[in-house]
Amino acid sequence: MNQNINEQEMIRFIAGKTKADPKAITLILKHEQTFINSAKANAKGEVDIDSDDLVDYVLSRRDVKLDELMVESILDAEMDYLMDKGLAGYLD
Repeated sequence: MNQNINEQEMIRFIAGKTKADPKAITLILKHEQTFINSAKANAKGEVDIDSDDLVDYVLSRRDVKLDELMVESILDAEMDYLMDKGLAGYLD
């Protein structure tokens, strides 16, 4: 994870938006990081993550007990947090 991110602050932010359990949020973010780390970069060194593929991957993990809507909500709230901090954005 990016060193500029306060993980506890981000988890509190996500929990506040989604009402999800912080332990569940931590688990979802861990699986997300694994997915991103295994993604292949293109010729420009950019990694394009398809959000549907990411959600499917997270939901396929045996230890994830959340439904698709909650997983999407957690990931969306994480992106909101990262964009608020200027650490992420969407590609057109």
